[in-house]
Amino acid sequence: MTEPKRQPKYYVIFVVTKYENFEEAKAKAPEQIAAHISRSKELHKKGTLLMSGAFLNNPEEPLSTMGVLSSREAAEDYIHGDPFFINGMISKWYGPGMG
Repeated sequence: MTEPKRQPKYYVIFVVTKYENFEEAKAKAPEQIAAHISRSKELHKKGTLLMSGAFLNNPEEPLSTMGVLSSREAAEDYIHGDPFFINGMISKWYGPGMG
């Protein structure tokens, strides 16, 4: 009998911002958005951020985002180095076994 193929383990971070929607964030924090996107592209090139994105146009919730990362260390680095986190623009964040 062959051994089952070991599946990779990914870490997902969910972030809830202090903004009602993307338009409000664009109006009030354009520099942080630009820095967040630039940093995300850098981490993606590095291979630690596998994918990320915002949940847009959800009138029931504030602007929220998520990131899928290659390791727990990458997830911790992602959230703690994010311009929105650094500038106190996040109301909460969570990930399995984190936060």
